[in-house]
Amino acid sequence: MNATLYKKLNFNFIRDIAPVASIGGTPYVMMINPSVPAKSVPEFIAYAKANPGKINMGSSGNGAVSHVFGERFKVMTDINLVHVPYRGGYYPDLLSGQVRVAFGAMPSCIQYIRSGMLRALAVTTATHSDVLPDIPTLDEFVPGYEASQWYGVGAPKDMPAELIDKLNKETNTVAADPIIKARLAGIGVDPMSMTPAAFGKFIADETQTWGNVIRALNIKAD
Repeated sequence: MNATLYKKLNFNFIRDIAPVASIGGTPYVMMINPSVPAKSVPEFIAYAKANPGKINMGSSGNGAVSHVFGERFKVMTDINLVHVPYRGGYYPDLLSGQVRVAFGAMPSCIQYIRSGMLRALAVTTATHSDVLPDIPTLDEFVPGYEASQWYGVGAPKDMPAELIDKLNKETNTVAADPIIKARLAGIGVDPMSMTPAAFGKFIADETQTWGNVIRALNIKAD
């Protein structure tokens, strides 16, 4: 996303960073304050259309992942939500009801969902989450919507190929360890092992996909 959001970066991620290994991916969760009279994505869309410009959508800031994911949802459903960017955390206002809806990373919001303080309506990935197996995907109601956050390891571009391969194998071994997999699953991260070449292609594809979204929606960073 940053490759498109920022016009004067002093680095090019694809050019300057050698992909080493993918660690895993996590869905974001479309969640609402329980005061919102909606129990499903279609009900929320209907409620938003009946109250245009009256529902606040919180995010971590202009151009943040939570903002971009939310804007894509707004465009694909043709609803009018008021974006409220925060430089700090938006959770206090979401929990109090000042903000009504947000798209949050699974690790940061799972505790509030499990406790009933927030209501999860959908996950942003194309498949269900093992952490919240009963929560539907957004794609079930908004065909074509898919988004996730992922984590990986990179290295300086001039790192020798044999060292990159060694780091890739070691990282994949650790990610496959049952204890590590369980710890990752506990915070909503699914292991996602790839070869360096496959991870590089994945990064390039993601850069193009989200670059197209950001340009189409004219999203600007702070």
